Amino acid sequence: MADPGTAGTGEPVLRLTGLNKSFGPVHVLHDVDLTLRLGEVTALVGDNGAGKSTLIKCIAGIHPIDSGTIEFDGRQVQIGSPRDAAALGIEVVYQDLALADNLDIVQNMFLGRERRRGLVLDEDSMEEAARETLARLSVRTVKSVRQQVASLSGGQRQTVAIAKAALWESKVVILDEPTAALGVAQTRQVLDLVRRLADTGHAVVLISHNMNDVFEVADEITALYLGRVAAQVRRTDVTHGQVVELITAGRSGDLGLAPATAAENI
Repeated sequence: MADPGTAGTGEPVLRLTGLNKSFGPVHVLHDVDLTLRLGEVTALVGDNGAGKSTLIKCIAGIHPIDSGTIEFDGRQVQIGSPRDAAALGIEVVYQDLALADNLDIVQNMFLGRERRRGLVLDEDSMEEAARETLARLSVRTVKSVRQQVASLSGGQRQTVAIAKAALWESKVVILDEPTAALGVAQTRQVLDLVRRLADTGHAVVLISHNMNDVFEVADEITALYLGRVAAQVRRTDVTHGQVVELITAGRSGDLGLAPATAAENI
């Protein structure tokens, strides 16, 4: 497994420049710059209200941006809807996972995008694709792709949701707090899967409040402070303490927002 945090060699796949978003008089995102690279995990960290969810929803096409540019694979794009994002190869796994308990793993992975053979569902093709995706990600915690989701543990559900995102020839996979409410063993399984997702060529965004998780799997860390990017740095170039200071004050020593800018946001 590649060591996270080493010098960035992945090709940039998604680049945000000067992104702004307001809701009425409330300016939520201020000139946000962000670069995501294939084969890397970028941890997106910040306190509650820092703008993480709004930023992700802008990338996912849920919220239109007010200004700024979005480049995907080197060309400028407009993302006006979740369908646009999916067509580019951007998938989001939200905390609620959006899985249907009464359906099995295959049915969940293809929910809303079922393959058909004439008038009937192509069950064999979908089952084979589900198996191949789980195998590619080295998932061994699921006994059968025909298990009902209702019978799965929290960690297994998260695994299915991540595999579903990887199924659709996605290039960018955004994971919203994937280890929240999981036990130690299940957290270990999910973090291993996050790393494998990057190692198979995806650009992964990991939103997390857990600094141990961040420092274990991230290559880069982007810290948001009240709607501004305080820093986007290699994981190996910062300490836990510095990241916490970036999250809570927007600045750590010489790193982060200019003192005047950080003070404006307090």
